[in-house]
Amino acid sequence: MKLLLRKDVTGLGRRGEVVEVAEGYARNYLVPKGFAMKATPGAEAQAEAMRKARIQRDAETRAEAEEVATRLVPMVFAVSARAGSGGRLFGSVGAAEVADAVAKQAGVTLDRRIIHGEPAKDVGSHVFMVRLHHEVEFPVTIEISAG
Repeated sequence: MKLLLRKDVTGLGRRGEVVEVAEGYARNYLVPKGFAMKATPGAEAQAEAMRKARIQRDAETRAEAEEVATRLVPMVFAVSARAGSGGRLFGSVGAAEVADAVAKQAGVTLDRRIIHGEPAKDVGSHVFMVRLHHEVEFPVTIEISAG
């Protein structure tokens, strides 16, 4: 059965695509949940418009993400944390602390869920990866000092 996807469906396709699926999957899951609708000639024209809008929106968000990346990559963000005499932290510095440091020192709000990397457990310089867009991933350097 041919369907037009109204929302992104993991493992099947993105919004605006026309896909071929089993009738039971369409009738029992995709259509009742509002993820898809039957592909008619008019709906396929609508799908093309949705696809063009998605491509335009994707290009805009990618450009914004690249602009933020060029601002943040050269910066080094300072974070203060309690540490023992050997430089080991009492606890760790993770994505939430990195997001707070970037917001305070650069004025850029990042969601902690897009910041990846192992939590830092000692004093020094650490690198976390930030994924603002599915094609834009960049490093953020954090300098942790005992405080």
